Amino acid sequence: MKLDRYDLKIIEILSRDGRITKSKLAEAINLSVSPCWERVRRLEKAGIIEGYGARLNPEVLRPRTPVWVQIELKSHNAESFARFEALVHDTPEATECVAVGGGVDYLVKFEAASIDAYQRLIDAWLMSDVGIERYFTYIVTKRVKRPDGGFAAGDFVAD
Repeated sequence: MKLDRYDLKIIEILSRDGRITKSKLAEAINLSVSPCWERVRRLEKAGIIEGYGARLNPEVLRPRTPVWVQIELKSHNAESFARFEALVHDTPEATECVAVGGGVDYLVKFEAASIDAYQRLIDAWLMSDVGIERYFTYIVTKRVKRPDGGFAAGDFVAD
């Protein structure tokens, strides 16, 4: 699907404010309501806009201690990676995980009730058969920037 400047502006605005009214959105992109809303429906149908939701503050809902961990596995084969990734999926406290290159295999973000709870969890991982060779723990001391899910028009290329 080719996106023009109106589509890009719609994406930018909706990614920041999914609750904007149809008329305010149309006004913001300088189109009338009907063609603006047609574009929104087209973006939804194409799967570019997947849905709308509220951005929640997890620190207010359920205070957690964020910890980032670098993990290197003993073996580097498909079975080892699959076993580790299954463990990550089965661990609710592991809230993010990416496979990376450059000396370590994974970066995992844990959000545990406390440092002690995190340490007990990583100890259990080490005693499991998942095959962790070594790990390095980084305790988050402050959040510098929080992802807002928003996009800027410059993130995309218009036709």
